[in-house]
Amino acid sequence: MPRPILATVHPQALRHNLARARRAVPDTRVWAVVKANAYGHGLERVFDALRGADGFALLDLAEAERLRALDWRGPILLLEGCFEPRDLELCSRLHLWHAVHCEEQIDWLSRHKTQVPHRVFLKMNSGMNRLGFRPDAFRAAWTRLNALPQVDEISLMTHFSDADGPRGIAHQVATFEAASADLPGERSLCNSAALLRHAHTPLHGGLTLAADWVRQGIALYGSAPDHPCHRAADWDLRPTLTLSSRLIATQTLAPGDTVGYGSTFTATQPMRVGVVACGYADGYPRHAGTGTPVLVAGVRTRLVGRVSMDMLAVDLAPLDAAGVPASVGSEVVLWGVAASGAALPIDEVAQAAGTIAYELMCAVAARVPFATEPEPA
Repeated sequence: MPRPILATVHPQALRHNLARARRAVPDTRVWAVVKANAYGHGLERVFDALRGADGFALLDLAEAERLRALDWRGPILLLEGCFEPRDLELCSRLHLWHAVHCEEQIDWLSRHKTQVPHRVFLKMNSGMNRLGFRPDAFRAAWTRLNALPQVDEISLMTHFSDADGPRGIAHQVATFEAASADLPGERSLCNSAALLRHAHTPLHGGLTLAADWVRQGIALYGSAPDHPCHRAADWDLRPTLTLSSRLIATQTLAPGDTVGYGSTFTATQPMRVGVVACGYADGYPRHAGTGTPVLVAGVRTRLVGRVSMDMLAVDLAPLDAAGVPASVGSEVVLWGVAASGAALPIDEVAQAAGTIAYELMCAVAARVPFATEPEPA
């Protein structure tokens, strides 16, 4: 039989999380952000569940081609725009919308030969200092684009650095509004954190921060963008990916016995540990240490010792104390939902491992088989 590790995608949860965004901003269109192969879930595996979105946003031209091959005829937005001039040919052929964040991209457009003008999203650097035109150059960039016959409609966008934290977004909103005042075009400002926390912040002209388009990224995949301030359940988000395995061995330890490389865990009393078919070669974080939460047979317990390439160890004492059998073949959920319905939020695992849910989702290794949970008839 194959090694007992599996990543399972939950389409109903994806639909639920998309609907959650629609309830929050019913008059706003929603981009389903599917960059990085749909945050590691697999573009083809999530497509049917997310085709109710108004558009898909991503980075990679090859992923845009895959969406068109799935017969998606709606908007596709390249969030980082084109990386070289010839990318514009594919934008024309696939009818892609694309961000413009630097003068070079405007230069490429000015030399591009196309029968159909392009829809572009002009990006402002309102304080993130990653991509985009600085506020004092933004209007000039808009004027250049507006003069090009290769450009049709110009939308305006920015990205928030602190929508999930205490600094907030007021400074960036003020910068964006001042630099874009009176410029026509639709707006796209909200990422997942801003969508959940700030979408109804008023803007000039009777708009709110939700404006015309919101970009639902990590919240689409069931992670709270502001964890640990809020849990996914606080935002009514459901887990969309379960990483599960099984126990492949058990060991009985005496006081003083150690577990794993480096002997980083020492038993202080008699106890049982279970050995799980999952390791860092599967994408589980090697730096997850003793105490990282795990579900075994639906019971919450903890990882003990170091994660190795193909295995990790878990404490079976909580199961033994509860009288829950745990032996070779018992289900282990590294994050997601157990067969019993018990849930282990990916955010909790990420926090214990000193990382974020984004990384765990995107890091699931190619050797891990994927499945899609069947939906009710």
